[in-house]
Amino acid sequence: MMEYLRLSLVFCCWIKLASSVLSTAPQTPVANPEVKLLVLTVATEETDGFHRFMQTANYFNYTVKVMGMGETWRGGDVGRSIGGGQKVRLLKNTMEMLAEQEDLVVLFVDSYDLIFAGGPEEILRKFQQANHKVLFAAEALIWPDKRLADKYPSVRSGKRYLNSGGIIGYASYINRIVSQWNLHDNDDDQLFYTKIYLDPLQREKLNMTLDHKCQIFQNLNGAVDEVLLKFGTNRVRVRNTVYDSLPVVVHGNGNTKMYLNYLANYVPNAWNYEHGCSHCDDDLLDLSQLQEYPNVLVGVFIEQPTPFLPEFFQRLLTLDYPKDKLKLFIHNNEVYHEKHIQKFWEENRNVFNSFKVVGPEENLSQGEARNMGMDLCRQDTTCDYYFSIDSDVMLTNRQTVKLLIEQNRKIIGPLVTRHGKLWSNFWGALSLDGYYARSEDYVDIVQRKRVGVWNIPFMAHAYLIKGSALRNELKEKNYFVLEKLDPDMALCRNAREMTSHREKDSPSPESFHMLRPPKGVFMYITNRYEFGRLISTANYNISHYNNDLWQIFENPVDWKEKYIHQNYTQIFTENFLEEPCPDVFWFPVFSERACDELVEEMEHYGSWSGGKHEDRRIAGGYETVPTDDIHMKQIGFDKEWLHFIREFISPVTLKVFSGYYTKGYAIMNFVVKYTPDRQAYLRPHHDSSTFTINIALNNKNTDFQGGGCRFHRYNCSIESPRKGWSFMHPGRLTHLHEGLPTTNGTRYIAVSFIDP
Repeated sequence: MMEYLRLSLVFCCWIKLASSVLSTAPQTPVANPEVKLLVLTVATEETDGFHRFMQTANYFNYTVKVMGMGETWRGGDVGRSIGGGQKVRLLKNTMEMLAEQEDLVVLFVDSYDLIFAGGPEEILRKFQQANHKVLFAAEALIWPDKRLADKYPSVRSGKRYLNSGGIIGYASYINRIVSQWNLHDNDDDQLFYTKIYLDPLQREKLNMTLDHKCQIFQNLNGAVDEVLLKFGTNRVRVRNTVYDSLPVVVHGNGNTKMYLNYLANYVPNAWNYEHGCSHCDDDLLDLSQLQEYPNVLVGVFIEQPTPFLPEFFQRLLTLDYPKDKLKLFIHNNEVYHEKHIQKFWEENRNVFNSFKVVGPEENLSQGEARNMGMDLCRQDTTCDYYFSIDSDVMLTNRQTVKLLIEQNRKIIGPLVTRHGKLWSNFWGALSLDGYYARSEDYVDIVQRKRVGVWNIPFMAHAYLIKGSALRNELKEKNYFVLEKLDPDMALCRNAREMTSHREKDSPSPESFHMLRPPKGVFMYITNRYEFGRLISTANYNISHYNNDLWQIFENPVDWKEKYIHQNYTQIFTENFLEEPCPDVFWFPVFSERACDELVEEMEHYGSWSGGKHEDRRIAGGYETVPTDDIHMKQIGFDKEWLHFIREFISPVTLKVFSGYYTKGYAIMNFVVKYTPDRQAYLRPHHDSSTFTINIALNNKNTDFQGGGCRFHRYNCSIESPRKGWSFMHPGRLTHLHEGLPTTNGTRYIAVSFIDP
């Protein structure tokens, strides 16, 4: 009992002692509701980066005061060298008016390369938790004087060095710092703040510290690997994985501006999984409200042999946009394509507002040609938009130009991809040497799992540029020419890192301070709609007569659109085939264009066999039932033809001969020519095949008279073959057949003995 009382007394004493300790422990500061926050920033021009900064500030209802707008920038090229003193001067002038406001906290930040990820209440709470009067952003890299590194206070954990892109503090204390400024506009602002911070007396007197663990400020330079996106229900945050913090201010300092652009595609509310793109409809241009459509100069660039060029021109012609508002500029670098352009020009020269062609005889480089097209719009004050498109882009969306204009961006491209591949016309990120790198979201954007409008570092093949941007932000010439870079990379780098000069294109050292900081134009890609695809030009052989026929492997979608009958798919959806004789099936397979080009290819080759029994092309050298023909192998088309059989004949076989799975293999594949004066008919015979296809390549009563096929066992004849339609029938035993006489003209058929 006594032991119990003694333990109870000890326990009570411990409780009292713990209560006393807890009552005297420092409490976590709570944001003072009477304290106000004012955001100060410097921007001499309203760049794309500045507008983005203001959008994020407005989203969180920050009170922002912009200093220096409209003023000539004299602070140097801060992205590449020292400078920025002009920002301190402007801040000093403003703080003189704010210094007496004791309840005012000032947040001074950059604007062109900075976004907000949280609101003012969060910033004030975190600032007061730091329990200092002034808090600077911190980073792991020291700038601009590495010799000062040893003078920094040691930190057990966190970033050690000061960054001047973010400062928060009470107004009177900020004023006491900037009032010491007595340097020039092109002197370095970060060095100025660093020297004050490194002075132990001033650091203590002004109660300054750094945001070592990125509670408020996240500088991306040197820290990209420790930052990732944290998706919430209604908002996306940037999370520092090293310190497990959620920074409020995200700064793309140094060479991390492209990574900031990537983050800003999501932060704070641009895109999330629940609602998708929340800003895609912001500032849309409603074309229906305009009195007339804008004028568009379309620049077409044919820089290498390109398959399906006539189809490219046809898609251009069928764009849903008033043709009197379209001017056409074509640069063709290939003699092979002059015939295609000539035909297009002859048929459509009066369709467009104007039509200009620059051919291979001009001997222009790609960069020179693209500069010429852009200059045509830049110099024409009536040119509202410049739409550049390469010949390897197949636009399947007739609304493409309208949809791009409506997004109301300075530079925007439609997402187009290579069929069945992740190859597209944009890059989501760049490597350190400026070439392709895959961003985390690249695959999802290409596959349209994430749909929106995306700020990206590189685009090519197809894009729309505002004419006003060409005459202002992009007014310098030769954007497509940059040492060691191809034209597309040169354009994108020049747009991203654009620095305009007040006086000269190549400033002297004496005028260096006149440089304005880089204020790159944002480039966007949109995948809000299906726009089309990129075709492959890599293995395009132009040694044939009709070269597109050989593109069944490289560009299967375009090959199918051009060469397969428009009703082919109805065979499977609507049973669109006939059975004119027992087990003889008749169905559409080739387009008229396919028939014509295959006949042209054979006649261009010209070495018809003559229907002789002796035939060195086949095993044994003797043909029992010869035809006047040319084999697919002779024109180098055998692999393509067998692929056609597997892709388009085999599915029909499975439908009509249920349970039979063809190998899709054939040794004998040929085009036969029937004429009254060479070979008019074919005597009764069996085919050395499991089944045979026989495709009519031209029209009865137009190209020839007579013809057809008779099946003896069933006393059944088919005398009216349809162009592009194929017979399919068993080859052995049951279907003895003959070719009926062609009485006039020339009849062509394509034949394959399948599964011999």
